[in-house]
Amino acid sequence: MPELHEDDLPEVTISDYAGVRSLHLDSIWVQGAMRISKPLKLELEYIQRMMAPLLWQPPETWREGLCVQLGLGAAALTKFCHQVLGRPTEAVELHPGVLRVCRHWFHLPADGAGLQVHVADAAEWLREGSRRGQVQLLHVDLYDHEAAAPVLDDEGFYAECRELLAPGGGMAVNLFGRQASFERSCARIAAAFGADSVWRLAATKEGNTVVVATRENALPDKAELQRRATTINATLGLPAKRWLRGLKPWLPSSDERE
Repeated sequence: MPELHEDDLPEVTISDYAGVRSLHLDSIWVQGAMRISKPLKLELEYIQRMMAPLLWQPPETWREGLCVQLGLGAAALTKFCHQVLGRPTEAVELHPGVLRVCRHWFHLPADGAGLQVHVADAAEWLREGSRRGQVQLLHVDLYDHEAAAPVLDDEGFYAECRELLAPGGGMAVNLFGRQASFERSCARIAAAFGADSVWRLAATKEGNTVVVATRENALPDKAELQRRATTINATLGLPAKRWLRGLKPWLPSSDERE
């Protein structure tokens, strides 16, 4: 891959509206957001749903194990995992300007005990394999400034993501469920993880659909899911009971089955 310079990357800008600060990459598309009065709150609905892999994991483990974000956005998930859950957290972000803006305008702490942000290409960082088999919670949100499709989205990439996970680990991927590329992306995830290890949540009104894939852990039964969702609501302030209404296994479309 040719070396990228910051001048080759889109300009990072911010906007404030109705108490919410948003991050943009040289476009109107929102790459992340923060409520200024509550900087640790997960403001965007799809970002809240990126925590859905906790439903597959016992509540006693929710504050344990390494969390990784591929794509920093406005650092909402990185801050939440590090400061709210108190878990060791690493993020990988290609654009050094995004990291600077997150530190200055979005309350992202400096690297230190339990927090590290790598300015690197996510695919190259994965290939290095330094965290292989160690990650309990993986967030993948890799869109460029045009926000048309994930910039890393092939079967090999998702296989590397699976190798990153520890036994019992889970991955959440942000996809656009109303785009034609959604089924192709899900099929690639299923090829890497196994079709019986991939689930989807309902699309948000903006069209974001969070897909969850797990390594070696099945979806709990209905009663246990309700219990875990209630606990997430009560202890983490996330509307997990609503997630259950649209949660279902991913099934290939007729086109994918042919």
